[in-house]
Amino acid sequence: MITIRRSNERGHANHGWLDTYHSFSFADYYDPRFMSFRDLRVINEDYIEPAQGFPTHGHRDMEIITYVVQGELSHRDSMGNGETIRPHEVQRMTAGTGVMHSEYSSPTEKTHLLQIWILPEKKNLQPSYEQKLFPPEEKQGKLRLVASRGGDDGSVHINQDARLYASILAADDSVKHELAEGRYAWVQLISGELDLNGEILRPGDGAAVSDESLMEFRAGADNTEFLLFDLR
Repeated sequence: MITIRRSNERGHANHGWLDTYHSFSFADYYDPRFMSFRDLRVINEDYIEPAQGFPTHGHRDMEIITYVVQGELSHRDSMGNGETIRPHEVQRMTAGTGVMHSEYSSPTEKTHLLQIWILPEKKNLQPSYEQKLFPPEEKQGKLRLVASRGGDDGSVHINQDARLYASILAADDSVKHELAEGRYAWVQLISGELDLNGEILRPGDGAAVSDESLMEFRAGADNTEFLLFDLR
């Protein structure tokens, strides 16, 4: 079964400096039908104006993944990390017992990113940080594992039985993914057009997948970029 979450059905807030879309209930957006999907709690698609961002604020008991599409995001945190995240880089922060951090966009360019929260397998973990580059050629025409429990295949480590893949497809390219029995998936389309088992996704669309043993993705346009979450 595939249930489509259309882009224009998401929660939306435009604060001037921040134009943000919420796949699940977040901040002032609340919809009891869309609280989460399995252990996936947040997918926010953010467009941040140049030289703007989030002043220091706190998180705890969450695995936070940042995926920058355009521009850059400068990150500073209470663990002493000070990094800039650029396209094709994945940042993972385990908030655990508590982390304070700030995030600011490029000084000159609008920043487009996805911020993802995954519930951890247990609370009160030691806070930690990781950031890795996954060049576009590693995602071109294939599903590249970018986050997993244990950091398989050079992915960033997350404290949950979840696997996050990223892919970029040219028009008419296709890839397949088998879902093990009892596993679920969420697909988030960033750009292009995607045929998922006969269902057409367009930018910003998401899809919840259950009771499907095989997922086939076929691009309807060049530069079709998407994320695939394989969840318990």
